[in-house]
Amino acid sequence: MINLSKLEEINDLRKVWPHEAQDFTPWLASEDNIGSLSDAIGIEIAIDEEESPVGDFSVDIFAREIDTGRKVIIENQLESTNHDHLGKLITYASGKSAEIIVWLVKHAREEHRAAIEWLNNHTDDQVAFFLCEIKLYKIGNSSPAVKFEVIERPNDWAKDVKKATTTSAVQQRRYDYWVAFQNYAFQDSAFAREFNRRKPTLDHWMTFSIGSSSCHLALLQLHKRQSLAVEFYIGNDKDLFHSLYGHRQEIEADCGLKLDWRELPHRKASRILFERKFELSNANQWDAQFAWVVDVMLKMKKAFKKFI
Repeated sequence: MINLSKLEEINDLRKVWPHEAQDFTPWLASEDNIGSLSDAIGIEIAIDEEESPVGDFSVDIFAREIDTGRKVIIENQLESTNHDHLGKLITYASGKSAEIIVWLVKHAREEHRAAIEWLNNHTDDQVAFFLCEIKLYKIGNSSPAVKFEVIERPNDWAKDVKKATTTSAVQQRRYDYWVAFQNYAFQDSAFAREFNRRKPTLDHWMTFSIGSSSCHLALLQLHKRQSLAVEFYIGNDKDLFHSLYGHRQEIEADCGLKLDWRELPHRKASRILFERKFELSNANQWDAQFAWVVDVMLKMKKAFKKFI
């Protein structure tokens, strides 16, 4: 018979994080941990500022949704919900013009669960309130493991996000950009030899095969941030990421780029990016943007190809 250990909940969160502002907020702000929260609520969050001022007060974390740029506030409470923090949450949301509001707590009282549900039902579909409980578990003498349990969220969240963020104008802008990009890029003989033409889509990304089922190159339109990114995307293969990271200096020297290496250890995928600011809405600048993309994609494919 296999010996099975018992999963135990750690009820006192302050044994792990004694102080909300000094311990929990910096812990949450790390890329891995904010990634765990992102997975729980279903949006990808990038943090802009901790203890961000709102008048005479400050919100624990001010952030944005990566794909859309929508403003996010996160209020932490290592105890049961109370009226004071609910009032702060609304004050901070107003002060920051936030569209996504996340309340992280030890325990959600029933009256506050009802309040968040009421707010979701009586605000428009561009505003979303999330109430999440922070759970800690251990097995025997193991280190604690954290889990975010979503207690309240908007009804039909995925549908509302799609409706709120993917308007016909946005879709048309993405599509037009991809059409113009491919018309430009495939006039370049070197690019045409290395990549296959793709069907333009309404998505903010376009992927290009590099001859491996484990990874590909992707081009990302990030309109809210007014930037373009070329991404070496690795699927469920952390060994490949670690192998490439071991050749990091050689790869960066070969392509002449300082890359952003994101292992994302708590997710299946890993990403290696190079991003640059551009005025994407200015069609007069598109040729210069496309020339930059063609150059970066060719350099990245050549630099990575020898190691995959």
